[in-house]
Amino acid sequence: MATLTFFDDPRDFLARADWHLRQNPVLNTVVATYSERLVAEIEDGVYPDEVDYARWWVVVTDHAGEVVGAGMRTAPFAPHPPFLLAMPDDAAVELARVLHERGEKLAGVNGALPGTRLCAEETARLTGGSADVVIHTRLFELDELVPPRPAVGSLRLATAVDAELALQWFEEFMIAADEQAGREPGSGHDQVETIEGMLRRIELGRIWFWEDEAGERVHMTGANPPSYGAARVGPVFTPVEHRGRGYASAAVAEISQLILDDGNTPCLFTDQANPTSNGIYQALGYRPVVDMTNMLIHS
Repeated sequence: MATLTFFDDPRDFLARADWHLRQNPVLNTVVATYSERLVAEIEDGVYPDEVDYARWWVVVTDHAGEVVGAGMRTAPFAPHPPFLLAMPDDAAVELARVLHERGEKLAGVNGALPGTRLCAEETARLTGGSADVVIHTRLFELDELVPPRPAVGSLRLATAVDAELALQWFEEFMIAADEQAGREPGSGHDQVETIEGMLRRIELGRIWFWEDEAGERVHMTGANPPSYGAARVGPVFTPVEHRGRGYASAAVAEISQLILDDGNTPCLFTDQANPTSNGIYQALGYRPVVDMTNMLIHS
């Protein structure tokens, strides 16, 4: 039987899960990246000590004390779904039971299969509700770039004067992602960024704009700082009036090559319901690694 150990500080979690996270940085990218981001916020004095939602990290160990799974509940947007990495089936079910026993309402779960599904379904059973898939996601990684056709213009790092537009395009990206996947706009994504957070991303050099020959900003791509040797690309957004001109392919290609040149592995998530983005990334050489899911639990 697996053992669950909870942490309320990302530093303690990373100290315990470090070896496990290092074994597969791409598969573990979400938990590793976000946990390290919060550690950096603690060090910089901008980490919120108190939040109005449940926040925790969990490590799963086997009978020998070896870490065999992990997860976190840190999402600042409703319904504050945990993100689960791969873990034994019994641990995913037990997690649902432990959270239920301590009165923690769980209305969504994201992450690796089958654990995410098992946790959501057990929660639904305990509460007399139902669990449904909202988004099927797919994680890709890149070993060697396949250069795309050249696009007019050039890539540049964002500066503080770009922050307002970057924040606006983050919001529009999430709406467009739902529309392109055939969902009701706003049903599958939540806005989780603030102007302060955007300025921090820009200060860290993690937001780029593509400018056309007239110097107009026509595309934006972001990327997370590397974590354990993997750097996750996204969001990738082109306003509708500028689509079809190769800006996304060109920007993602350049940024992916920068990541490779630094000795890290680029990775990214796609929505399986969006064939356009899946096709763009595979044409650049990205190959699928694993399918994941976002689920909602209805009472």
